[in-house]
Amino acid sequence: MALLTPLLAFLYHLPQVYKWLLKPYYVASLFMSFAFLLIRKTPGICDHLSTQREDGNPCDFDWREVEILMFLSAIVMMKNRRAITVEQHVGNIILFSKVANVILFFRLDIRMGLLYLTLCIVFLMTCKPPLYMGPEYIKYFSDKTIDDELERDNRVTWIVEFFANWSPECQSFAAVYADLSLKYNCAGLKFGKVDIGRYGDVSKKYKVSASPLSKQLPSLLLFQGGKEVMRRPQVDKKCRAVSWSFTEENIIREFNLNELYQKSKKLNKSKGDRNDAEGKDGVNRAFCY
Repeated sequence: MALLTPLLAFLYHLPQVYKWLLKPYYVASLFMSFAFLLIRKTPGICDHLSTQREDGNPCDFDWREVEILMFLSAIVMMKNRRAITVEQHVGNIILFSKVANVILFFRLDIRMGLLYLTLCIVFLMTCKPPLYMGPEYIKYFSDKTIDDELERDNRVTWIVEFFANWSPECQSFAAVYADLSLKYNCAGLKFGKVDIGRYGDVSKKYKVSASPLSKQLPSLLLFQGGKEVMRRPQVDKKCRAVSWSFTEENIIREFNLNELYQKSKKLNKSKGDRNDAEGKDGVNRAFCY
């Protein structure tokens, strides 16, 4: 059952996975992930490789290579238990496959290991995962606009994501956050984002570290009346994030999104009644839409 559930989830999202895998970034990543396998199994190339197999067959894995690949599989399975989206599952597989390839190539030939490691570094510096480009109801802040927007209307509740474009976790979370904004965004409950990788002053003011070591990205902060009410993940005394899973269910529960949304609708009703009584507007304007 433990293996059947992720398999069914993968099959359900298969059409979407195909779209991602056909993008140049993922095509190159998959090629690099299977580089050792291709070299070890391709006739004409594998014949010139060294091997520790007793039968001397250079076109098949030796026992140490099998151990490394099995260890990789175990790590991927452990990491994917906490993965939220299909992008994270695929990303974990690609990341740890590259790590295994580095080890395998260095073990095979130090020159091949250095060449592969160089290619990985160049790829990391020059190629970025495709950004989420789907529908969303999200306001993007800058260092000059975030304070004004949060304090503009005390009746409005804001949920703001502090992110950085270079963070794989933020990239994977983008689709989840966009989906929440489509479901819950209204005039009394709004969603925002600010890139603290770009705006360092915002990072310092709201005490969200952009350092990869802090594990604080992404961070979700809830603002009411322009003041921070809560944040996830929480931060310990060493300024490291307390482990927290950014699933849609967790966010809805921790931030009481259903309750906040219902309060916004009640606020809309009272506002509409007041407008009718004062005769200022013959149309009952929906505060949430």
